[in-house]
Amino acid sequence: MYRRNKTNGTWVLKASNGHGAYWTQGFALADDFEDSDGKSVLTFYEAQDAAKKLARDDAGTAPVTIEGALTAYETDLKARGANPYNAQWPRKHLTSVLLGKPVQLLTPRELKTWRDSLLNKMATATTNRLCRCLGAALELARQHDNRIQNRQAWEVGLAGLPDAIEARNVILSDEKVREFVGAAYEDGYELGLLVDVLAITGARPSQAVRLRIGDFLDHPIRPKLMMPKSAKGGGRNRSQKRHERYTVPITPALAAKLRVTAKDRASDEALLLQSDGSPWGDNPGQRYHRHVDNIVTTIGLDPAETTIYALRHSNIVRMLLKNVPIRYVASFHNTSVRMIEAHYSKYIVEHGDDMFRNALLHDGPSITSDLIALAS
Repeated sequence: MYRRNKTNGTWVLKASNGHGAYWTQGFALADDFEDSDGKSVLTFYEAQDAAKKLARDDAGTAPVTIEGALTAYETDLKARGANPYNAQWPRKHLTSVLLGKPVQLLTPRELKTWRDSLLNKMATATTNRLCRCLGAALELARQHDNRIQNRQAWEVGLAGLPDAIEARNVILSDEKVREFVGAAYEDGYELGLLVDVLAITGARPSQAVRLRIGDFLDHPIRPKLMMPKSAKGGGRNRSQKRHERYTVPITPALAAKLRVTAKDRASDEALLLQSDGSPWGDNPGQRYHRHVDNIVTTIGLDPAETTIYALRHSNIVRMLLKNVPIRYVASFHNTSVRMIEAHYSKYIVEHGDDMFRNALLHDGPSITSDLIALAS
């Protein structure tokens, strides 16, 4: 299309987005008042050729949209043994206009506007995670399409927001944790057993639901679970990480419950099941989040602040306050010393007040109290 201006007109590409709508993009100036330079100023015929290349590559394929980038990213995640939900999640928050927009036409401003709009719906840390998922999909699309030359759009527009490390690391007292577990069992035995495992081990839900019968090492005094690693941290070896295990001690009381649920079942079956007997799947939160909200409300807490991850946070802080070396705490929770220090240092100070007070230098007995006045 040609758009007339007071100065040079503009050549505008108008193309279908494949979703019943279309997108437009100005891509060059017309040669109304100056000669063509083959780049920013084009003749009519040069503009035709440029528009065709923009809308279709040399092989005649349409430009990759955000929707297409997410689809390709989901396929890539599955191939690498990673969680495909990382590609599905952004779709829930993207508008149809953005989903249908070609990646090569994205600008930092529109992605930043979208990112900032999320802050009214979710915590800053959650916004950053969602933006990283979308950014990974866009970067994968760029790597496979040389028409996409605007990496700055997502590097700037989806840049991480500051202060996200102050996540909702709600720390519960031991009594509140017991109430949480008890209320979960009242909601349903299977959910209660999952919550019990999370409270005792401090594992992430995505780890616990991947436990197999064979991962339960029964022992009358020292029962253990071989907890699957989370495969967090990116990289191309996620599939390998997901098959690695580490040892986590559990209580004899929890072992007794797991012994019952594991009885007469094959070693490769899921240890923890839903009430209908099916596994929890890769995204257990989708299945239990409403139940957990009710549980949190039942024990007098706010679901907007307290999530099932409070069990993990509380477990970590409990161990630190019991003087378990930080390296062991990190190892038992499949994280790093750096992350423990970054996320939990302030909670140690807040919850360790009595311990610190016992170590304060208090005033000694007054020296003058032992002096006897002499008669004058």
